[in-house]
Amino acid sequence: MKTKILYTHKDLVEQSKSGDRNSQYQLYDLYVDAMYNVSMRILNVKEDAEDVIQDSFVDAFKNLSSFRYESTFGSWLKRIVINKSINQLKQKKIALVPLDQHEYHLNEEIDPVITTLDIQKIKTSITMLPQGYRQIINLYLIEGYDHIEIGEILNISVSTSKSQYHRAKKKLIKIINTP
Repeated sequence: MKTKILYTHKDLVEQSKSGDRNSQYQLYDLYVDAMYNVSMRILNVKEDAEDVIQDSFVDAFKNLSSFRYESTFGSWLKRIVINKSINQLKQKKIALVPLDQHEYHLNEEIDPVITTLDIQKIKTSITMLPQGYRQIINLYLIEGYDHIEIGEILNISVSTSKSQYHRAKKKLIKIINTP
């Protein structure tokens, strides 16, 4: 079954590799909305996300020959979008919430329980987080990256990713529970 998933849209990808503009447009049409949402969660600025999406698709189609079906086309494209979104943040010099150079030791705490989940309130609360915290929350909870991958993407240590996530989660819960 895994093999079938990896070859999703294989015909379109192969035709796009040969330069078929119609197939490229079809791939674009299939993925543009999802990729825009990924970029918006990271950048939070409509125009920046639109620029990143345009650049991502241009790069993806230019480098399509390097796509080898080791993942799905969507996963491959998503990685391009995330990297370009993070590079966009770096260009604007929006840094992660600063941490000292030493590692933090996290103790296990019981998180407060949110009794009712209001999705809109959670989305709004995420946008209220500082940019660095919002990045970690989006990459870990929404995009599904682990701390090793986040460390590679953001060029930070695994322990920094974990401590940033822990702090971001606590702050998010505090924002959500504020009346």
